[in-house]
Amino acid sequence: MVDVTEEIFADLMEGFEQIRKHGAGDPNHGLRVHLPKTVDVAAIRKRTGSSQPVFAGSIGVPVDTVRQWEQGRRQPKGAALVLLAMLEKNPRLVEEVLGSGT
Repeated sequence: MVDVTEEIFADLMEGFEQIRKHGAGDPNHGLRVHLPKTVDVAAIRKRTGSSQPVFAGSIGVPVDTVRQWEQGRRQPKGAALVLLAMLEKNPRLVEEVLGSGT
């Protein structure tokens, strides 16, 4: 029988190895991205302090797309879902990375 602390240690070491590989640019690093199935676009936008047109422009989508997401008629997918999940964690991400654009 394996000691629980040995299992935890082995899991941690595997995680550290994945981080090392990822940092070295190894495409087979083993890290997985966990995306939510849905995001509350209106809440995310409001946390950024932006109007729908400003928010849409900041993430590179038409304002109608933001409206569709917020009204639940469509769900963000792919890169948009990734970006929105990141903005949910850090509402200032776009500003910090790309600047305000003014």
